[in-house]
Amino acid sequence: MSDARTTPPVLANKHYDAASVFTPESLLREAKRQKGGADIGVPNVCILDPDGDIVRDLKASGRTRSHPGWVCYHTELHVFEEQGVTFGIVGCAVGTSFAVLVAEELFVSGCRLLISITSAGQILPLGRPPYFILIEKALRDEGTSYHYMPSSEWSVACPTLLDRLAGDCVPNEVPIVRGSTWTTDAPFRETAAAITAMRDKGIHAVEMEAAALYALAAARDKPIVCLAHVTNQMGIIEGDFEKGEANGVLDALSVAHRVAVRLNGDVGQTDSTPKATDGLGSET
Repeated sequence: MSDARTTPPVLANKHYDAASVFTPESLLREAKRQKGGADIGVPNVCILDPDGDIVRDLKASGRTRSHPGWVCYHTELHVFEEQGVTFGIVGCAVGTSFAVLVAEELFVSGCRLLISITSAGQILPLGRPPYFILIEKALRDEGTSYHYMPSSEWSVACPTLLDRLAGDCVPNEVPIVRGSTWTTDAPFRETAAAITAMRDKGIHAVEMEAAALYALAAARDKPIVCLAHVTNQMGIIEGDFEKGEANGVLDALSVAHRVAVRLNGDVGQTDSTPKATDGLGSET
């Protein structure tokens, strides 16, 4: 039996103010050497699409091009236009560790605003699924966030970004509600007791990335907005996991465009990042 006084490894020896020996810059440097990638920055606004539905739809409709400078070993970066805004998008980066790995690489490659749109299960109803939650805070029931920030219950969104996204929806916009989520590493361990505990905390949905992404945002001073696309009640009803028209892609793109238009002019770019381009080699 383990000693109850022993600090779990995920909380030990973190040294939050110390620099990492292994960095995204060094990883991408060597990947670029091996793969011969072009020296081109990624688009200013990038999307994480953990489900991959947005990427698959864009590719099927011929709306995307592969980014010639993206040399990540694990993913592909696609570039597309939506109502005059150029986006980069990475699909299927599921879970906190994968999402944060890709996010770190995007920011050192020139990303100025990262939007995560992940599917989520309903805990406390804010409407009838599907709908979108702008995540204000996420419960840290995962491991990755503890490598970026000391132990606490919540990871919170940047208040300045939330303020910039305030305002009433116009009638033709996809509604977005604000709320909190439970970020878990183990979706198939969402027990009845755990769900009840999350309801008691006033949590609205469960997902797999937001707590770590917001911890990264706070630790690195990077602009990240996380949205939960509430699509299901965790399979407890028949006909669950439906995202709506066109598998929810049209609504997701509308939400991403809305966030980008409101925030893209208000997020800075540091001197350490590559020159901003449209993601295909043309300077912006």
